[in-house]
Amino acid sequence: MKEQNYKNHVRYYTPHHYVFYPLVFIALIISIRCAIVYPGQSCVWMAISGLLVIIAWLSFMMRQHYALNNQNRIVRLELRFRYYVLTGKRLEPIEQKLSFGQLAALRFASDEELPALTERAVNENLSSDAIKKSIKNWQADNMRV
Repeated sequence: MKEQNYKNHVRYYTPHHYVFYPLVFIALIISIRCAIVYPGQSCVWMAISGLLVIIAWLSFMMRQHYALNNQNRIVRLELRFRYYVLTGKRLEPIEQKLSFGQLAALRFASDEELPALTERAVNENLSSDAIKKSIKNWQADNMRV
């Protein structure tokens, strides 16, 4: 597997991103075109277009919602555990000062960098992107949704 870093850490789900959504997008374009070409049936074609948009939106939300909520909970727990093991202190008081995006970015930091980078994130209110760019020893997360 290719080594993960800041530039390649985004993950795509091939059936959704490269098959389902392009097909829905093509069908949407065709239905809008048909609404223009066949004005007598434009209401039907616009209804089909609306239905395609709803299907695409719902499929995106359902696929993401449950998996991401569970993953976010696991990321928080993992980070709390790592922080406690490394510092002997609980993360919860500090966690309240950070957004989930910041916490998620901190998971890529090595054990050596995590405590100092967490403190820096709180003190300087670093964005999640700035946190990721600050990481010198990137720890890949190859098991995320």
